[in-house]
Amino acid sequence: MVNSIGIFLYLLFKTNNMKLKIISAALIGLVIYSCSPKIAPQVAEARTEAVADVKPTLPPDIAEGKGIFENNCAKCHKLYDPKSYSRQNWIPILYDMQKKAHLSDAEIDKVLAYVSYQ
Repeated sequence: MVNSIGIFLYLLFKTNNMKLKIISAALIGLVIYSCSPKIAPQVAEARTEAVADVKPTLPPDIAEGKGIFENNCAKCHKLYDPKSYSRQNWIPILYDMQKKAHLSDAEIDKVLAYVSYQ
């Protein structure tokens, strides 16, 4: 590749056509610019790390309920936002879905604790 570029440059500058030289130089510059590595600014990474540190941790039972909710419920349908229903509305929904999802009473209680956690 480097050899062919060298031969091209030699033949290019040997000619007397100035328009060809200018256009070729511009094309070579464009190819070199487009092949250069792109460097992303480091500021974006610092912001991501700062946001990641702010996330609140859930209590163990609530986190376990979240895991059950995300893993079992998402198998069959989209996940609803837990805040879209009140605790009283979630109770019949969860008990109806308990048989379909093959969840124990303890697991349903953990899911209920998660969806009603504020």
